[in-house]
Parts: sequence; structure tokens; C-alpha cells
Amino acid sequence: MKTQPQPSRRRMIQSTGGGLGLLALADMLQAAPERTPQYAPKAKRVIQLFMNGGPFQCDLFDPKPDLNKFAGQRPPAADLRTERPTGELMAVPFKFSKHGRSGLEISELLPNTAKCADDLCVIRSMYTDNPNHGPALFMMNNGTLTPNRPTLGAWLSYGLGSENANLPNYVVCCPGRPVRFSELWSNGFLPGEHQGMYVNHTNLSPQKMIPFLENTTRSPERQGKQLELMRRLNKGHQAERVGDPNLEARIRSMETAYRMQIEASDAFDISREPLKVRESYGQGHFANGCLLARRLAERGVRFTQVYYGNGQPWDTHSNHTASTRNLCQDIDQPVAALLTDLKQRGLLEDTLVIWGGEFGRTPTTENADGRDHNPWGFTTWMAGGGVRGGMAYGATDEFGFRSVNDKVHVHDLHATILHLMGFDHEKLTYRYGGRDMRLTDVSGTIVRKILA
Repeated sequence: MKTQPQPSRRRMIQSTGGGLGLLALADMLQAAPERTPQYAPKAKRVIQLFMNGGPFQCDLFDPKPDLNKFAGQRPPAADLRTERPTGELMAVPFKFSKHGRSGLEISELLPNTAKCADDLCVIRSMYTDNPNHGPALFMMNNGTLTPNRPTLGAWLSYGLGSENANLPNYVVCCPGRPVRFSELWSNGFLPGEHQGMYVNHTNLSPQKMIPFLENTTRSPERQGKQLELMRRLNKGHQAERVGDPNLEARIRSMETAYRMQIEASDAFDISREPLKVRESYGQGHFANGCLLARRLAERGVRFTQVYYGNGQPWDTHSNHTASTRNLCQDIDQPVAALLTDLKQRGLLEDTLVIWGGEFGRTPTTENADGRDHNPWGFTTWMAGGGVRGGMAYGATDEFGFRSVNDKVHVHDLHATILHLMGFDHEKLTYRYGGRDMRLTDVSGTIVRKILA
């Protein structure tokens, strides 16, 4: 991958009134450069809307009328291994109808998202390797069942470099303080600069969202001089340790953190959006995250994840129907607003939006009114960024237990995403532990039928 020269940051720093110290520093700062993909990409950036816990596909995007017809019975397919024992088929009380010119079938739970039907590429035949949250979350994020491996966002940051040197490449919006999930945005064995930057987007103030965003003890000019001194000291230290990726990443991290004081205060401040735009997204942490994702996308952030909730809010082992109705009311307006907003701004054509969880749920009951984990068949959809809109790809069986036609493993999904971003998933590698490592391990096939 060849590097491209970074455009001068002199004008950006000069406009801040930082003084001669910052002007001198502008000529020294060397952030991770923007790199050239292996071939012409369809997408430049990704927004992933993560429904952690696992939505039930037959409630939303994969209609199964036989579930209602045979409710209360237990077909042989129900003996698939899931996390816990389940009972009989449970009916779906939600109606489906066709939408858009494509006639894509979408549940009544998502009336606003349904208006974007012609932009959605619904993959109904996803499957993964484990019915437990932890391993399935790692598989969906980093392509393995175990932690401490680079995640999709880290690989994209590594492969593409920076499009905006004043903001991180990889941002993760997750409400609360999810320490137990921090490995889901890990850089793994890649240099530290590719780790996802976590923000708690329940705090609307950028200063609260990003700790220590402002330096209250030193002026920008004095900070510039301090960073210049640190860089000189580190350069001498680095000369004795040529090729130390940890030191190089630390240097770049300090420089990015310094520059973020200028741009992040604007980029992460959704209160600067017109009231009409903010109202179109609605209220709540997920609405804030979707609006923030759009602001970051238009400023060049490569990969933004927006997690719905802290924990597994879609993990409906009991009270499934009522919980799903409430969850859908919370996500429907923000998702539709994000897609519409990106499209109106001309960003959807090169922004890949991905929606889904780590697995699906069972057509059979648990605890009378709940549904268990189902890794054998579930739904993910994508929009924009080079995928065909207004289509459903693949199929599960008549009850939604498992994928049966045009099956798509998580490795296949990752291979397709990398392809859309301009990379051959077999060639985007990093030498570690004596072998060339990659996101898709030794698997993965591009799902070409969904490409525009």
C-alpha cells in the first residue's frame, strides 16, 4: 500500500490563532498518512449500527407466516444447538408489508425505516459459529471467537490511514462505561493508533463526551511548544529503538490528541446542528449516536460504531414481544433519519451503513414469552457504499431456524465490506506471530450478488 502525502495543516492551525509556536509545529506533525486502497473503492467510510444482544429477524426483515400457522408445535428443526433449551414455535404478532419500488417486505415495527426500503440490502441468510454473546460479539467485530485481535475498524484504519488528521480514524459510541466490552474495539496486534476511540454519547457536551479534551492550564501556543519538545525527546529515544511500533503509535496519539482540541469540539457537538435536523433524528442516546455518526462521516472518520445500549438490550430471553416493540420504537426514527440525511448530503453513495447484532433469536419459546440465541440464521442489512438497494439476499428455512439458501458467514460479510472499501481481504495482512494475519483468517468469500 503506497502512501499519499498529507496536505499541509498550516492553514488549519493558522486559522485558530495559535501563533508562531503552532505554525512551527504544523511542519513537524506527521500523523498516520492516508493510504491508497488496493483497487478503486465503492465506499470511503463505514457506519455500523450494532444491536447488541441479537434481534429476532422474523420480527423485522424476514417474514415467516408459517410461524403463526404452526405456533405451539415443535418441529425437528427446533433441536438445533442454541444456548438454552427452548419449547414450541411462538407466533409473531407483527404484520409485514411491501415497501418502495422494490417491494421489500419490512415489519410494521419499523415504519420510518421502511421508507428507505429501496436503499436497503437485507441479508437474510447470515450465520455464525457460537450461540454465546461473548464469542459471537468477538466474531462479528474481529473475525474470531476470542478477544485481543484487531477489529474491523482497526483493520480499516490500518489499511486506509487517515482522511482527517485532526480526528481519530475509528470512533465507538457506546452509552455508559462498558469496560467489559472494550476489547470489541481493540487494535489487537496492530499499532496502537488503530484502536477505536470510545465516547459516551449520553453526554452531549464534547468536553464530557471526551475526557481531557481541553487543556485548562496551558495556552495552545504553550502546548505546541511542549509537544515540540516531547517530539524531539521521543525522536532521540526512537533513534535507539528503530521500528518500535508502540513508541511510534504513542507519538502519533499525542499529536492527534493535540489537534483534536481544535476540531473535536466542533465535530462532537451535535447541538450545532439546526433544530430541524436534530428533531428528525429524535431523542435518546441512540438518536444522538446516529447524528454524531453522520457528523463524523462528513469529516472523514473512517469507521464509526454506534452501539444500542450498554450490555445486551436485544437479549430478550423473556418479555420478548413487548421489549422488541419498545426497542424498535427507539431505533426506527434515528436509523431512517441517518439514511435520509446521508442521502440528501450526497454521502450515502460512498458511506456503507451496516445494521445488525451478533446473532439472531429462536423461533421457539423460552420462559413462555422469550426467545433464545440463534447463531444458525439471522439478518443483517447494509445500505449505500456500493451495495444494491431494495433487495433481500439469501433465505432461512420456513420457520427461521437456520440459513438454507445463499448462506453468508461473518467471514463472508467481512470480506465483502473490505472489498467495498477497496481491499482484497486475502491481501490486507499484518505479520504477527510468524504468519500473515488477516481479518478473515483463512476463510471468507465476497458476496458479489449484492454489489451494485
